Amino acid sequence: MLMRRREDENPPPPPVEEAEEEHAQEYSLRTPTGIAGLDKIIDGGLLRGKTYLVAGETGTGKTIFSLRFLLKGLEIGEPCVYVPFDETVEGTVEGALTLGWDLETPMRRNMLRILDARPFFAEVTREKFMAEVVREIVKELKRHVAEIGAKRLVIDPVAPLVGEVVDVSWTRDFIRGFVTAVEKFLGCTTIITSEVPTGSGLLSRFGVEEFLSSGIIKLSITPIENRNLRTLMIRKLRWTRVDLTPYVYEIKPLEGIVILEPLHEYVKKLRE
Repeated sequence: MLMRRREDENPPPPPVEEAEEEHAQEYSLRTPTGIAGLDKIIDGGLLRGKTYLVAGETGTGKTIFSLRFLLKGLEIGEPCVYVPFDETVEGTVEGALTLGWDLETPMRRNMLRILDARPFFAEVTREKFMAEVVREIVKELKRHVAEIGAKRLVIDPVAPLVGEVVDVSWTRDFIRGFVTAVEKFLGCTTIITSEVPTGSGLLSRFGVEEFLSSGIIKLSITPIENRNLRTLMIRKLRWTRVDLTPYVYEIKPLEGIVILEPLHEYVKKLRE
């Protein structure tokens, strides 16, 4: 009887087939980013239907990160919506071409929708109650998402959503409501980008995005050995084993952001 109790308390491990099936199920819950080298360090990708923050100072490649994420979706048959605030639709298409990325073809096939949203958002945020603003913006995004069946959404960057509002409390409450509504009503895997002041060490523009997002990917410019290196660090990723090691990355034509190796290994090679 004693031996039987011990066996019950320590059941044998599941067969290899069951373990592999569980891993496959977990992997299917994730969406690949398309960033070379990134998915390996985040268990296969981002959790589907969640919102992620890509933060960084000027020149770190936030837009390139976002576009590569969308292009990966297109490669696997996932329609996408892109909302750029710093570029027109034409400027976005032309800029992507410099990296060898064709956005016009998926746009013609109704797989990719790029929204020239600046006039709309400027109007919708003017003299309206916060709940009404959030509702109108999400309603407009939902219409575009539904029309093409989008699975991926990028807001690049998030700051213009609040226009010229200077009330910090209002801004934080607005972003909180917006992120919550996007996850609840759109169902997309969403990336929002945020530009932070150079050298500040901040994770977001308004100090609230990092708490609402399911993950934070911080892009930085790190001075090492009389040179500036672009580095990437995963600061938060819910339900994922997180490696807090900074990684060196490069921006290459066709590939976009390419993660090379951990910063400490790169520096070690520089000093050899």
